[in-house]
This record gives sequence, C-alpha cells and structure tokens, in this order.
Amino acid sequence: MEIIKLIGVVIVIVGFVLKFDTLAVVVVAGLATGLVGGMSIIDILSTLGNSFLTNRTATLFVLTLPVIGLCERMGLKDKAVDLIKSIKGATTGRLLAIWQTVRTICSAFSLRIGGHPQFIRPLINPMAQAAAVAQYGEIDEKTEDQIKGMAAGTENYGNFFAQNCFMGSSGTLLIVSTLTEQGYNVTALDIAGQSVPIAVISVVVGVAYALLFDQILKKRFGKN
Repeated sequence: MEIIKLIGVVIVIVGFVLKFDTLAVVVVAGLATGLVGGMSIIDILSTLGNSFLTNRTATLFVLTLPVIGLCERMGLKDKAVDLIKSIKGATTGRLLAIWQTVRTICSAFSLRIGGHPQFIRPLINPMAQAAAVAQYGEIDEKTEDQIKGMAAGTENYGNFFAQNCFMGSSGTLLIVSTLTEQGYNVTALDIAGQSVPIAVISVVVGVAYALLFDQILKKRFGKN
C-alpha cells in the first residue's frame, strides 16, 4: 500500500485541473501525504514551517509587487509616457530594440535590472505605447496587444538567450555539471563561449523584428 503515499500528487493534479486555489491545493496535498505517511499534525506543520523558512529567500520577489504598485499609483507610468513623448524621433520599434540590446548585455554580465513586474509593465510597455500614440494618435486594441507582447518578448529574449554567457550563472553551471555527469569534458568557459553567438543572433533578430514592426505601424496608420 506504499502507493497511497502518492495521494498528494493526485490532489495536486486534480486541484490544478479544476483550477482551485493553488496555495490551498498544495497545502492540502502536503497534509494528506503526511497523514497517510504516518506523521502527526504537529510533525506536518513543523515540516511545512521549516521548509518555508529554509526557502524564504525565494519569495523575496513578492516584495517588488507592492513597491511597483505604489510607484505606479504615484505616477510612474505617466512620467514614463511624458519622457518618451519628449524624445524626438522615438518610435516603438526603436525603443524596444534598444531595451532588448541593453537587457541582453546586462544579462550576459549577470546584472539583473529587468523583469516583467519591475520594468516591462510600469516602464517599457507604457513608453512603447506612448511612442506609437505620439506618432499616429490613438491606436486600436489590436495594436496595443501587439506592443504589449513585443515588450514582454524583449524581456524574455534578452534574459533567456544571454544568461549563459556568464560563467558563474546557475544555468551555465547546471549545464556543465549535467554534461560532466554524462562523460563530456566541458568547462563553464566553454559553455559561455558557445552562448555568446546565440545571444548576438537573438539581438540581431530582435532588433530587425522591432524595426520591421515600425514599418507595419506606418502602413497601418500612416505617417503623421
């Protein structure tokens, strides 16, 4: 009857399929697994508490959310929009191309300046939207959604394709350890060196696509 100890997995699957509250599902799954495993309620709660304390640093990112919300309430988005409107010749594509380049370089040196809640939502996306409005006036909902997607994409591309360029990054070290276990003699420098061309290609493609998007907007709305 050892298989009954996997009841927690079943609870998680069912809970996620039925779209129940994620935290509640995980807690219930943990309680059920502990009970069928012969643990007392006190032991289960102690284990959950110790696990939370051990991994509490992983939840520090949550602190950024109220801070960003407060900044937005105090006019962060408005100031970002005013800034981009004051820059002559600024376009949506140019702004996104510059951001992806900067994000890629910073990621290659393991400088964490980006993030969807910290930069894309309160700064990059509003500035990209403002650049389009400054050029063409009001834009439709489809264009707004496209700009949102492209702004999010620049963050993803800049972070994902360049993070392994840094020899000390967790991704690079994981690749090295995995390949070494499989019998391949590689170093962090080897992985970082092979990652650089990928990062460069991602920037070139991203910049080209962003500038192409400017041309699409010109055809869609016409140039003022």
